[in-house]
Amino acid sequence: MLIPVILSGGVGSRLWPLSREYYPKQLLTLVGQYTLLQNTVLRLDGLPNKTAPLIVCNEMHRFLVAEQLRVLGIRHSPILLEPIGRNTAPAVAVAALRAVLRDPEAVLLILPADHVIVDAARFCEAVIAGIPLAETDYLVTFGIVPDRPETGYGYIKADYPVIDTPAYAVEQFVEKPLLETAKIYIESGNYYWNSGIFLFKAKRYLAELEKFAPNILGACRQAIDHGLEDRDFLHLDEAAFKTCPSDSVDYAVMEHTNAAVVIPLQAGWSDVGSWSALADISEQDTQGNVILGDVLTENVQNCYLRSEHRLLAVVGLQDHVVVETADAVLVAHKEQVQNVKNIVLALKNRQRGEANLHRKVYRPWGSYETITVEQRFQVKHIIVNPGAGLSLQMHYHRSEHWVVVKGTAKITRNDESFILTENQSTYISIGVKHRLENPGKLPLELIEIQSGSYLEEDDIVRYDDLYGRTH
Repeated sequence: MLIPVILSGGVGSRLWPLSREYYPKQLLTLVGQYTLLQNTVLRLDGLPNKTAPLIVCNEMHRFLVAEQLRVLGIRHSPILLEPIGRNTAPAVAVAALRAVLRDPEAVLLILPADHVIVDAARFCEAVIAGIPLAETDYLVTFGIVPDRPETGYGYIKADYPVIDTPAYAVEQFVEKPLLETAKIYIESGNYYWNSGIFLFKAKRYLAELEKFAPNILGACRQAIDHGLEDRDFLHLDEAAFKTCPSDSVDYAVMEHTNAAVVIPLQAGWSDVGSWSALADISEQDTQGNVILGDVLTENVQNCYLRSEHRLLAVVGLQDHVVVETADAVLVAHKEQVQNVKNIVLALKNRQRGEANLHRKVYRPWGSYETITVEQRFQVKHIIVNPGAGLSLQMHYHRSEHWVVVKGTAKITRNDESFILTENQSTYISIGVKHRLENPGKLPLELIEIQSGSYLEEDDIVRYDDLYGRTH
């Protein structure tokens, strides 16, 4: 049995302001019509004898991930929820522990959720070629055949070929090199970019982890054993998982095992690790520009220009990235885009919300977008999906006015329940239990005006929630 394991725990800070902690790059539509996560699932179609993918993601992304899978027709894919990020070695460990309960001989295909692979057929061919190796207890990784000296990737040095297979024994994993060293690697012909894609038996990985990083395995076992099942979700035990060391599969296992092999892969791979990397794989005009959204240019070359909400006018610029969102604009030289993460760190240090949230925030029932915020009041545009509803809740510090602008709303206010349609409104005073639901077949849209002394989202006391949320 082949179980694809998709690691979706990253935050993609180098792609800020589009990628944010609560809505990271793997959930965004950056290339083509699907998100990076969805494309990761779709490229598995050419693999035989596979199960539905097992997803490992952050607790805060659970409903977003489930919804993106639902759009693809996948409704019962198991999702393991990390209460805190602990890198890839623990994420793979909890997936492996879960997998061996289903099939002790299960083979895991470990995939980052935020990569682009253009040639899915060639990718599947490489995986199929690696399955017999995994079944005979090799730990397989896939090395990207480099087409340039690259300082942003780690490398894998290949040793002797494994007889009658396309694989090579791994001699060494190498950290991101300096440019001159990277040129030497390319010229030698036996170095590959480290893709972070792996193929191995679940029980073999666990055995190697117990040998080289037993503290990781012990903490992950506790997190699974004391976890909470909730439909397709498994909430890992927070106390146990917090004790787990943070480490990558490479550091924890692959650099130490004597069973590591690498299969060369040429399939149009990119880790989409920066704005310049995204520009390289995006369609460009005759001036070398990538232009998305409402953009006007004059004498502009080799730029990535993206407008999400308004007109973006660019004059006399070269080799730059300009990205506009509803609440932030990024301007960066392509040679400096790796430092965007420092801007995100600065925002967090200043407790700025732009590091974590977009102006439009997605919830399991729909979304809300803040239109304006002033002292003691704010205005939001709320969309509730058909058949969905907010929790039965109460606020200590704010009252709310709701005006329906599209669709039909069912309102619960203390002990009464009533229907509102377009251009009708109601008022929810401080301390009143209330719920908003969409009983119709079309999206419900309304304008919410909040007023009070404290307007943050944590002023919610939940009494009942369709999605099992307590906060």
